[in-house]
Amino acid sequence: MTQLPIDQRGAWRALATHAETMRGVHLRDLFAAATGRHAAYTRHAAGLTLDLSKQRWSDETFALLLDLAREAGLPEASRALLDGERVNVSEDRPALHTALRLPADALLVVEGEDLVPGVHATLDRMATMVERFHAGQWRGATGKAIRNVVNLGVGGSDLGPLMVTHALADYRPEGVHRIEVHFASTMDGSQLADYLSRLNPETTLFVLSSKSFTTIDTLSNARTARDWLMSRLGQEEGVDDGLVMRQHFIGVSASPEKMNDWGIAPDHQLEFWEWVGGRYSLWGGIGLPIALVVGMGNFRELLAGAHAMDRHFREAELADNLPVLLALAGIWNVNFLDIRAHSILPYDGRLEYFAAYLEQLEMESNGKSVTHDGREVGYSTCPVLWGQLGPNAQHAFYQLLHQGTQAVECDFIAPLVRYDDVTDEATRDHLMSQHRLTLANCFAQSRVLMLGDDAVEDDGPRPGHKRYRGNQPSTTVLLERLTPATLGALIALYEHKVFVQATIWEINPFDQWGVELGKKIAGETQRILESHQGLEAMDDSTRALIEAVWQAERAAETGLR
Repeated sequence: MTQLPIDQRGAWRALATHAETMRGVHLRDLFAAATGRHAAYTRHAAGLTLDLSKQRWSDETFALLLDLAREAGLPEASRALLDGERVNVSEDRPALHTALRLPADALLVVEGEDLVPGVHATLDRMATMVERFHAGQWRGATGKAIRNVVNLGVGGSDLGPLMVTHALADYRPEGVHRIEVHFASTMDGSQLADYLSRLNPETTLFVLSSKSFTTIDTLSNARTARDWLMSRLGQEEGVDDGLVMRQHFIGVSASPEKMNDWGIAPDHQLEFWEWVGGRYSLWGGIGLPIALVVGMGNFRELLAGAHAMDRHFREAELADNLPVLLALAGIWNVNFLDIRAHSILPYDGRLEYFAAYLEQLEMESNGKSVTHDGREVGYSTCPVLWGQLGPNAQHAFYQLLHQGTQAVECDFIAPLVRYDDVTDEATRDHLMSQHRLTLANCFAQSRVLMLGDDAVEDDGPRPGHKRYRGNQPSTTVLLERLTPATLGALIALYEHKVFVQATIWEINPFDQWGVELGKKIAGETQRILESHQGLEAMDDSTRALIEAVWQAERAAETGLR
């Protein structure tokens, strides 16, 4: 018997009926109707606190959403993910980023192979590399110790390492040879050009991070970096191209053959596997820049924090499961309250790149409109997700959140404690006061978004431009403090949230065929631009744009003569 699509099953229909009664209910009334709402909708795990009390739901909503999760087969789907079944159905393979953070004494046999030894062999090779760098023993072709590492990657090979290195910059190990890590992702070369103008080629190394080792963005930057090194170091006595390649490049890829072909020394390669998606890959070799900044011990703490959340996701009951509850709140907002915008608002400057990281994680994963069996979905999937640091956003787009016409779900993220380890007492007091100010703003903003006018002391009638409707749902995620372990748990929380939502929507969060199509068409367009042939195959607009490029290039050439 064929199973009904999710939007035709009993729990979904019950939620749709229930939503008709909930759309007119204001959050202030939900709080007024019951004491202890915070405790009823707050859960703790892996150093995180998840407060969902400001979501526009009731106990009945909560129960119906849990019914939906069960009806979607979520417990079975979660076990299939974590046990290495082929949950990436369109590419017919597992999605086992969680295996990258298993402890060394774990056992995970997938299709007859224990994956843990291979994972830890890569981590051990990575640790050896990091130790060489931190001892000042990784030397360039002229014998000088490497001081600057430039990560060449895009998407998951850039956003994850960039986000984590910035978030954990306070955790640099002391007493080691300091390595400065930089990131270049843009195919136009603007980021790379800036580094090449400032860095010393004798003390600079490049990490080429690409799962396929065919990504044109990364390889175009890599070729420029290689030519820059060769032209400057090749003039030195005793330095040949082979020595430059060996001492100034590390490769991270699922394709050792392509790394070999490009000239990267086999013992300077870090491998990851086809069963790890790019946007889920910071936990392995792609995380080398992280380990170079924070040290291998802190990198392993990052993995341990993520593994703690993995265990919670596997073992906790649905009603107490942080990723499940965070996902169900999103399902309720997107599919039943018609809230299709979601803002990520960290209240800690170290999480500056967290929203950008989640933009890829969520929208590349769940920006899908076709189910596993090829049916076009009849419901909304991933919302439009964006954000930035909350204190800065307060002076930018919070106006829309408070008084605009668009309903938006918000995630507020903050550590409870910061700066208590600053040694100078006066400076510590000032900085801790600033942190309390930041938390006050975080809590106040979610309160005003919830209550609207009721959060403002009544000082008489106010004109319409000073009225606030409130009723904007939000979640608050608190970290005990921002550490490698709690950051790992936070990232894993959102990874599993994405999977839960994909399971309910019956879509595959582990492929990205829309991205692949864009790459293919870009390659074809590039060939036309360079060869001046095939223009007749283009549409009228694209043809005119290409001709404008040719005209500008001819004018530039004429001006140079």
